[in-house]
Amino acid sequence: MIMSSTPFSNLSYMELIYSHYRRDPESVSPEWQRYFSETIDGKKNGESRLAPSFTPRSIFNPAMPTSDTAKPLDARTAGIHERLYELIRNHRVRGHMIAAINPLGAPRPNMPELELDYYGFNESELDMLVSSVTLPYNTPLTVREIFRRMRNTYSRSIGAQFMHIGDVKIRQWLQHRMELTQNRLELSREEQIRILTRLTDAVIFEEFLRKKFLGAKTFSLEGSETLLPLLDLAVEKAGSQDVKDITIAMAHRGRLNVLAHIAGKDFNRIFREFADAEPERSVGRGDVKYHKGHSGYWTTGDGQNIHISLCFNPSHLEYVNPVAMGRTRARQDRHGDDVRRQCLCLLIHGDAAFAGEGIVQETLNLSELAGYTVGGTLHVVLNNQIGFTTGPEEYRSTAYATGIARMMQSPIFHVNGEDPEAVAQVVRLALDFRQEFQKDVFIDMYGYRRLGHNETDEPTFTHPVLYRAISQRKSVRESYFEHLKQLRGVTAVEADKIAHERQEKLERELAVSHQNGQNGHTEFKKGGIWSGYTGGPEPREETESGIAPEKISRLLRKLTEIPSDFHLHPKLQQTFERRLEMADGKSPLDWAAAEALAFSSLADEGVRIRLSGQDAERGTFSHRHAVLHDYENGARYFPMQHLSDKQAPVEIINSPLCESGVLGFEYGYSLDFPEALILWEAQFGDFVNVAQVILDQFITSAEDKWRRLSGLVMLLPHGFEGMGPEHSSARIERFLTLAAEDNIQIVQPTTPAQLFHLLRRQSLRKWRKPLVVFTPKSLLRHPKVVSPLSDFTNGHFKKILADDLPPQNVKRVLLCTGKIYYELLAYREEHKRNDTAIIRLEQLYPLRDELLERTLAPYANNTPVLWVQEEPFNMGAWRYLHEKFGKHLFGRLPFAPISRHESASPATGSSSAHKLEQKQLIERAFGHGEQAEGKAK
Repeated sequence: MIMSSTPFSNLSYMELIYSHYRRDPESVSPEWQRYFSETIDGKKNGESRLAPSFTPRSIFNPAMPTSDTAKPLDARTAGIHERLYELIRNHRVRGHMIAAINPLGAPRPNMPELELDYYGFNESELDMLVSSVTLPYNTPLTVREIFRRMRNTYSRSIGAQFMHIGDVKIRQWLQHRMELTQNRLELSREEQIRILTRLTDAVIFEEFLRKKFLGAKTFSLEGSETLLPLLDLAVEKAGSQDVKDITIAMAHRGRLNVLAHIAGKDFNRIFREFADAEPERSVGRGDVKYHKGHSGYWTTGDGQNIHISLCFNPSHLEYVNPVAMGRTRARQDRHGDDVRRQCLCLLIHGDAAFAGEGIVQETLNLSELAGYTVGGTLHVVLNNQIGFTTGPEEYRSTAYATGIARMMQSPIFHVNGEDPEAVAQVVRLALDFRQEFQKDVFIDMYGYRRLGHNETDEPTFTHPVLYRAISQRKSVRESYFEHLKQLRGVTAVEADKIAHERQEKLERELAVSHQNGQNGHTEFKKGGIWSGYTGGPEPREETESGIAPEKISRLLRKLTEIPSDFHLHPKLQQTFERRLEMADGKSPLDWAAAEALAFSSLADEGVRIRLSGQDAERGTFSHRHAVLHDYENGARYFPMQHLSDKQAPVEIINSPLCESGVLGFEYGYSLDFPEALILWEAQFGDFVNVAQVILDQFITSAEDKWRRLSGLVMLLPHGFEGMGPEHSSARIERFLTLAAEDNIQIVQPTTPAQLFHLLRRQSLRKWRKPLVVFTPKSLLRHPKVVSPLSDFTNGHFKKILADDLPPQNVKRVLLCTGKIYYELLAYREEHKRNDTAIIRLEQLYPLRDELLERTLAPYANNTPVLWVQEEPFNMGAWRYLHEKFGKHLFGRLPFAPISRHESASPATGSSSAHKLEQKQLIERAFGHGEQAEGKAK
């Protein structure tokens, strides 16, 4: 590592010296030769030492002619090179700050270091021919010409931020690409006409919608119409790089235009949605048109077919980002695209949302993690320079909306949206960068919002000066046409012909929409990868999910096999020995073994397994140990990946410390891999509340809004064990509130065999619904929470577990779910209360009345049934059950709750208080003390 006694700013100059040294070692002084030889070239094994001082005479060898001057380099000439280097570097670092990126011409800061006179060159020096190893030019240039090229490259319509990137190879690649062309793309006349056509598409479509559907909200693209040619160019460029699939996500601004012109949605279908002629078809379902997605195919100019999916998206803006990434990753895995080149994720952000939403940081953080990377995402910030009514000075603390993107080792290109050819340059550069380095890349396209937030909004209430200026501006189509007219001789006749053809096509499509009375809403199409899968109501028939005893034995043994030279942690030795006993049928299976058996049996049958979450490899409660770590050298071994040569892939991934981003990613993955078992595990179930937007806007409502199915599994550790308010409750009540129309499954299994059958059922049956599993914590090692091997060889998941007490002796029935069962059972056994039956609701939703009625049928009329829950009265499942059944179950059994008193917080933080509460709760369940509904009496 280079060490220097000089200020940090000179370290960049050291790169220049080193470049001279690498090209011609004798050109630098012996002192510097020695320094580079010993430190950089590793002859002293990277030993740190101070670099020589930075003075012209100490740097270069005066006895040697330099390649720059072909004569001895004196102090004055060396000074020219040092000043020239600083001029070049300052433009690379700060040139973006004075670039003309804002079409509204907002003032840029005064930057003296970007002016030529700052460096003190005299006239003779300005016209001196020089060359620099940091520049990509083969011939010497004058200082004046170098300055001009730097200004053109970094301070015209494109401002590039890339010098924050630590990898010198990436910086040099970007410098070379930008400086060789001065950041300008030479387009053919055909390409320019294509851009003009796309701008025309954007303008005509927006105007058409506004005229034909008066007062309707469209969230117009006007002011940022260049988004359409940007996407057009991006798709074409991606096709030339053999990309076969593009997943796009964006908010509502301009979505209708993108749906029509990029995703390929039929115009007449969009028009039918505007007409909304058959309201009865959409009662209680569907979504507004500017939230919807679409999939279609794009044929590039050279004949490549690209599948394009525009993701559905709620108004929670950036929360679709990880969903789109998960979908992209799933498609890459499906296609065997391990190098992650064939499927591209393209995210379109709003400027205020990109700066303001924390989910953006979560998504960026996923981008280069092995379990989540998609080989680089193309980010496009549609920069309207306003958020509803809030200006940049109010919504961000950074110079740019993209300030957060500097956390990445990726370039950020700020570009003027009224210069479509500059946009074309950054699109090609961005996608070439992504192809070369497989990293995220950012295009911050500056435009404006010609209308208000929507067509009914009046923007001059809050920004009168800004909107007076906007009202006087020509559209980018008009200004670009003027440019082409002068440059290429494009005539008004040509431009008008393009516009006329577009207008005529829209009129024809509108006429077609009038002929078809449907409003555009369609049923879910079970085609492609979703062929054979269903949604809707839960099937009545049960799915047999047992496996043969010999298969159980074989898989459990495989899970204990490790390489001969692997050093197992001593504390795991006993775990492996117990698992071998389980394989022989000598010991019952515990929770961890049942889960591992479920995963491995499915993988053995060809079902892909993907589980991610915080500390998921080991498990928060140290029960899973799916990935082993060599006790001596830290090497990793994953037994579940070594079951057989024909098994499906198994991934168990430690996620970053976030919930919304990772849950969104896994949900997205599940949308494009229906046959796989995709799971997300919360570190504690309580933490799922951080991902509430993903739950509300996607997981629980997507089928109703967008006709999209998902089989995602959420594992949420739940149970009151004295660990405090944030480590007790996964908020069962919230999921039950969201449950309707069989949209999700809410389950709390209490035995290992039940978990085994539940996970296999989720994969084996073709009904695809998200599955919420409230999993145990202390029960993971409870001596009674085990299942004999025979429970795994046949049968299925049981939604209700009945009691085996003779019903004629029962005077009270306790109905419960989860961990509380074992505490009730222990009390019953200790106090010999054989007059009290305990029934477990293993599946809380969907809950079929007839199944519960059949379970309770053996008990006499007026036998009290008590719902026992650990949660406070206002939480848990009680209110859901009370709303469903009232004060009597099926008109004959009195129904009442046993719970903690209502509370604003889920649980006490005192371990002693918890034990007292739990003791009183159990006693009340058996008739000791009274249950107070609501507040304590």
